[in-house]
Amino acid sequence: MLESQEFVDLETLTRELEASESSVRRDLASLETEGVLKRVYGGAMAAQASSSHLLDFAWQSSRMGEEKQRIATLAAGLIEDGQTVLLDGGSTVALAARELVNRSLHVMTNSLPIADIFADARQIEVTLTGGYLYPRLRAMVGPLCEQMLSGVSADVLIMGIGGVTEAGFSNNNTLVVGPERRMIEVSRKVIVVADHTKFGRAAMIPLAPLNVADVVVSDAALEPRHRQMLEAAEVQVLLA
Repeated sequence: MLESQEFVDLETLTRELEASESSVRRDLASLETEGVLKRVYGGAMAAQASSSHLLDFAWQSSRMGEEKQRIATLAAGLIEDGQTVLLDGGSTVALAARELVNRSLHVMTNSLPIADIFADARQIEVTLTGGYLYPRLRAMVGPLCEQMLSGVSADVLIMGIGGVTEAGFSNNNTLVVGPERRMIEVSRKVIVVADHTKFGRAAMIPLAPLNVADVVVSDAALEPRHRQMLEAAEVQVLLA
């Protein structure tokens, strides 16, 4: 299971293996000792998908490629010409940016890869947030970034996340979460893009409750229970 996806949650393991939770926990502990996997909150990750990768833009861009492209295309289709659009530094968001290059928009972003995508887009005005450049993510974060975001407003935000559970959205670093919270606060509509592997797991840092999102765009492999969870929070769910 861990060869096909980076994370497996405890509930899935107990169901698929027809084993008790205590048995699964003991086996995970044993396998972690052998270096096969890494136990994390709510389940386990493959050893090669260590936390150092979770904030690496190049690595994130290489996984779930087909699903992310479909999600990005659908999300970009929700944007109207003339809007002011906030784009965070996620890899799926960068794919959505590529779908927007021929549109007439004002884009604000803290992502250097996304700014570069729009470098030759004559109909798009691009504003960068400024702030501390987080090298692996190639995104600007920190107090200066948050201060700039607090002084703007946007029609719509497209953002990625690290995890989705009933408790809400989460991500993997406080430096990333800070600007994302500001983006949510200043946006009139929030679109979250997340492939199905992000569901049922909590990333390290809580970001926001589910109902901050107006729309969540995921892929067709999203489990019905996760769709129902979002809809119970009055979030529109679109599957690509």
